[in-house]
Amino acid sequence: MSSITLADLEYISRETLAQKFSSSSNPSSSNNNGAETTLPSDTAVVDVRDSDHIGGHIRGSTWVPSSTLDFKTPELVRELKGKKVVVFHCALSQQRGPSAALRYLREKERLEGAAGVVSKGEVKEEGVGKGEVGEKIADGEKQRVYVLKGGFTEWQEKYGEDAKLTEGYQKDIWEFGS
Repeated sequence: MSSITLADLEYISRETLAQKFSSSSNPSSSNNNGAETTLPSDTAVVDVRDSDHIGGHIRGSTWVPSSTLDFKTPELVRELKGKKVVVFHCALSQQRGPSAALRYLREKERLEGAAGVVSKGEVKEEGVGKGEVGEKIADGEKQRVYVLKGGFTEWQEKYGEDAKLTEGYQKDIWEFGS
């Protein structure tokens, strides 16, 4: 049985996640300066909303509906192995997002062995505490797994209309729902 619990999860604020976006020269979807705003290559955002995925998503995120996590989690662990930061979220990050992050960490522990996962057993918020959960990355850092505080609902309140950070945003879906 895994020693990783909900208390081991770390949360990241929407502002901190938005700061991770950087400019790269990609003319396909550019801002006013001709540069696309993208997540760093060492960061992954996993959106686990199901049918409520409509109305927009964080630019560059990967959609893995929570209903598919039973068979997708081992694949996710392999695909995201080289990422330094992995952020999970759902609509509110109260149930599906934290559950997906926990499932990911437990599967990672199962596939890679307990030596690759360190659990401190304390509630952590980004930038607070020293707890790290994850595997060692090539340069000696551990993979950090976060849950987006407030989920996409809080993200879209601040960044929904910012096309550099949010794709496919439909304001009419969100304006009366939050």
